[in-house]
Amino acid sequence: MDFSIKAFDTKNTLGAAKSGCIAVAVFENKKLSEAAKALDLNGAISAAVKSGDISGKPGSTLLLRGVAGMAASRVLLVGVGADEAISEKSFGSAVTAMLKAFTSLGAQDAIIAFPFENVKGRDLNWAVRSIVVAANESEFRSDAQKSKKDPAITGVRKLALAVPAATPQLKAVLAQSIAIANGMNLTKELGNLSPNVCTPTYLANTARKLAEDYGFDVEVLDRKQLEALKMGSFLSVTRGSDEPPKFIVLKHMGGKPKDAPTVLVGKGITFDTGGISLKPGPGMDEMKYDMCGAGSVLGTFRAIGEMNIKLNVIGIVAACENMPSGRATKPGDIVTAMNGTTIEILNTDAEGRLVLADALTYAERFKPAAVVDIATLTGACIVALGHHNSGLFTRHDDIHNALADELMDAGAQTGDTAWRLPIGENYNEQLKSNFADLANIGSPGGASCTAAAFLENFTRNYTWAHLDIAGTAWKSGAAKGATGRPVPLLTTFLLNRV
Repeated sequence: MDFSIKAFDTKNTLGAAKSGCIAVAVFENKKLSEAAKALDLNGAISAAVKSGDISGKPGSTLLLRGVAGMAASRVLLVGVGADEAISEKSFGSAVTAMLKAFTSLGAQDAIIAFPFENVKGRDLNWAVRSIVVAANESEFRSDAQKSKKDPAITGVRKLALAVPAATPQLKAVLAQSIAIANGMNLTKELGNLSPNVCTPTYLANTARKLAEDYGFDVEVLDRKQLEALKMGSFLSVTRGSDEPPKFIVLKHMGGKPKDAPTVLVGKGITFDTGGISLKPGPGMDEMKYDMCGAGSVLGTFRAIGEMNIKLNVIGIVAACENMPSGRATKPGDIVTAMNGTTIEILNTDAEGRLVLADALTYAERFKPAAVVDIATLTGACIVALGHHNSGLFTRHDDIHNALADELMDAGAQTGDTAWRLPIGENYNEQLKSNFADLANIGSPGGASCTAAAFLENFTRNYTWAHLDIAGTAWKSGAAKGATGRPVPLLTTFLLNRV
């Protein structure tokens, strides 16, 4: 989809705009938006609304052809709700319905002349981002591995957003939104690939390709190098697999040379059987999505590379499989992490925290301004928050809340929201072991919190936050597939830091 920003005076110039279609808003109270009024030169639009041919409810649509007095071939009326102060939900329903209607048009281009400024609590920047991401989602296809591809996308391929003034700032927001959408696409593509294709080596090659395309520095460490670094926690997870582990480091040094970098750390379990603590068979195929933390780091780098943001950012991906075999780690085994901490592995299906422990220790060498790890870590986070919010954890509320506020704000800006959950010494008490410094699972209760508390033990020399994306990284059922979250949150978080 091609996007552009165009300035229109809705009272004078919109009707003269040549286009295959112009989409305008109408309300349930039979009122027309300003753009709809500007096109209603012969009363065709107001007549359609008064007749009840369109209800004005969010997501209702009506296509009018050959409206007299305007240059566009069609007008698409889109309901946005009862109140002229439009809710986010109503706006989203209207955009989704509009994009669906566009797919059945013979037109190749369209203008969206919605009252963007009327969305309650939101600004024009938010509306632009929302439309770009929604349009990207509407045309995303998951048929990469099908021998017979899904039907080709038809209808509108060029979208112009009608605004009062096409300012450089708004054009920059559009470019950022397109970059975020492209980053989400990469994250979704990686997540949806079958695990026999998207292996740790595949992720490493993807990182190399990103480095080639956008000028990043890249380093990929193999098993011998990880052994030399004494990453016993990470290596314990990969022992049962024939696929070699890969520890990937990407560097985008767009800021000043001496500026401390922001580090993103992604869990990259390209398939998780649970190991010896084997998962149930039904639904196990969805464990290909256990690398979505890694996928979101790579997708975010795709976005910031396209934008070439002026910030130093380092991405770390710890990638491996968790498989059962005669070599696999057993419940009861004790391993030593890179920082010297000994860990009693009580459940081999709590493997994400083991790979992240060494990755978070490795991040310390960069003397980071902040570290954010991203992981499909716990099913308990889905129980707590459902599929709406990612779980957000940071150390001690009293001294380390600024980073949490940054992440929460970035989520609110993009609709890629997170919700803060607690950690602290009470949760560390649940991780005590009789035989090692830590157990890799806690006593019953608060499993997301004890998992985050486990990670916190490896982050005490820098500012850190953890995002548990188990409920937001992919969908099950008929809509099964990776979502591309939290690329919008992470990219906007980095943009705000610039």
